[in-house]
Amino acid sequence: MAITLSASDVPSPPLSARLSPPQVWGIVLLVPYLLVFLAFVVYPVGYGLWLARHPSSYVALYNDPIFARAAVNTLIFLVIGINIKMLIALFLSGFFAQQRPWIRWLSVIFILPWAVPSIPTILSVRFMLNPEWGVVNQLIFKFTGDDGPNWLNDPAVALAMAIGVHIWKSLPFWTLILLTGRLAIPHDLYEASDVDGANWWQKFRYITWPSMQTLYITCTLLSMIWTLGDFNSVYLLTGGGPADLTHVLSTLGIRYLRLDQLSLAMASIVCAMPFVLPLVYYMMKRLSR
Repeated sequence: MAITLSASDVPSPPLSARLSPPQVWGIVLLVPYLLVFLAFVVYPVGYGLWLARHPSSYVALYNDPIFARAAVNTLIFLVIGINIKMLIALFLSGFFAQQRPWIRWLSVIFILPWAVPSIPTILSVRFMLNPEWGVVNQLIFKFTGDDGPNWLNDPAVALAMAIGVHIWKSLPFWTLILLTGRLAIPHDLYEASDVDGANWWQKFRYITWPSMQTLYITCTLLSMIWTLGDFNSVYLLTGGGPADLTHVLSTLGIRYLRLDQLSLAMASIVCAMPFVLPLVYYMMKRLSR
C-alpha cells in the first residue's frame, strides 16, 4: 500500500538550516542593537508618554503662563536663531573653501567652540557676562568709566544672548557640513563662469546655491529638530531666568522636574511633538526624492 504525505506532514528543517551563515551572523550582531534600542529608546519614550497620559496635566500646563512664554521662546529660537546660524554657516563655508595655507590654521581655531564640551564653554560666557566681576563689564568700565548693564537681567537681552551662544557653539559643525557640499561642486563650473565674466554673486546664484539647496534645507530642518531638544544654551546661561521668562520647552521640562511635577514635565516635552513631527516628515520626504 502506497502512503502519500501532504506538504503539511513533511517536517520543515530547523531555522538554522534555512539561514545562510551571513544571515545568522547578521541576526547575532543585530540582537544587541535591538536590546539597546528597546532599553534606551522605546522604553523611556513609552514610559514618558504613559506619564503624560492624563488630560489634567495638559490643562494645568495650559493655565501656566510660563508655558506660553516658553512656547513663544521656542518659536523665536527656531525661526530666528536657526536661520541666522545657517545663513552665516553658508557664507563661512565659502570663506573656508579658499585654498590658502592660513585658512587651515584658522579653521582649527574656528572649530574649537563646537569641539569643547558645552558646560565649560557656556559657563565661561556666563561668567564673562556677570554684572559685578565679568570681563565684559570690566572692559566697559575701563574704556568708558560707566558701569555695564546686567546682561542676563532683561528677558529679551538674556534670550538674545542664549541664541547667540547657541549660534556660536554649533556654527562650526554646520559650516563644516556645508563646506563639504561646496567642495563637491565641480571646479570646472567656476572656471567656465570666470571665462564668461561672472561676478561672485552670479556664481553663487547660478552655481553654488542650486548645487547646495537640498543640502542646505536638509541641514536647516535637522538643526531645528536638534535644537528643540537642546537645553544647554538656555539652561547653562540663564537657567530660564529672569523670572522664568527665557525658558524653552526643553528647559521647562527640567523646571517641572525640579519642582517634583513629573507629569507636567513629560507633558511639556510631549507638547514639542507638533514642532518635531512636521519637520521630520518634511525632511524624510525631501530625502526620499
